[in-house]
Amino acid sequence: MGATIKDVAALAGVAVSTASYALNGIGRVSSKTRNKVIEAAKQLNYQKNGIASDLKRSKTNTIALLLSDLSGPYYSSLIKGVQEVSLNNGYDLIACSSIGGDSSTAVKFIKEKRVDGAIILAHNIPDRTILDSAREGFPIVMLDRRLEHESVCYVEADHEKGGTLATNYLIESGHRQIAFVSGPASSKHNNDRYNGFVRAMNQHGLTIEPRWNLVGNFTEEGGYRAVKLMLAQGNLPEAVFFANDEMALGGITALYEAGLRVPEDISVIGFDDIVQARFLNPALTTVRQPDYEVGALAVHLIFQILKGESVAQHYTLDTELVIRGTVRTNQK
Repeated sequence: MGATIKDVAALAGVAVSTASYALNGIGRVSSKTRNKVIEAAKQLNYQKNGIASDLKRSKTNTIALLLSDLSGPYYSSLIKGVQEVSLNNGYDLIACSSIGGDSSTAVKFIKEKRVDGAIILAHNIPDRTILDSAREGFPIVMLDRRLEHESVCYVEADHEKGGTLATNYLIESGHRQIAFVSGPASSKHNNDRYNGFVRAMNQHGLTIEPRWNLVGNFTEEGGYRAVKLMLAQGNLPEAVFFANDEMALGGITALYEAGLRVPEDISVIGFDDIVQARFLNPALTTVRQPDYEVGALAVHLIFQILKGESVAQHYTLDTELVIRGTVRTNQK
């Protein structure tokens, strides 16, 4: 049997946890101590991939959900889906923010295998970090990108189809000049929604105006600022497709402040169907994605993998148009 983390710690004269932090490149260890531990590991021919099994109890009965931001309204239904399936299976859920990227607490959970599996919706955690952490017996389910690894699955809603649905509805309602307010460039969800928008516009032979292609970063404030910029340029579009509902809420506020009425003067459509969408006046027309179902399926897959069952590596769930009151129909 090869050397264990305990052997390395003993030779280096440090605690087991300190040896683990040093070998994983995680903070709180001085460079002197880190070098001492690395030298001990070399002497003992210690294999780093043994760290996880040494440190981790055979089972923690805990799943980690790593999110870019814990505060967004979109996440509440997703978290609920993950939590209910986890609890029904006798597991706890830890939801943590990936703010800080590779140095975040969220990343420590997967690097150190402090949990039995992880669900990740955090575009600021690099692919390499995830791929380095994934291995047999430690399943990871991605919700925001597809990574090729036998221990990584991918669950998504059909965001491109949703983008096409939203744009086609605006066009069928008589709109020809349509603006698109996008989320972060690093978000696959955003890019898929934009691709759906482009596809629908191209199919109808409509021009996508660069001046109406604005960035709102998936936040209310970002949507508000994007519309302010649109207003400053003058010559408004007939409709605005916001790539998520939060940006639509901020954008509608900016339109109201400018004395414009929705949908009489300008139509608005969003994406996600967050709770606030139905309480606007008029209520927001949007695209519903099955966030609860995505979360429930993601954690269900983890349990199947932990039981040794085989699963597919890619699952796509449907999106649907929710028609409410912010799109004016039958325009001539």
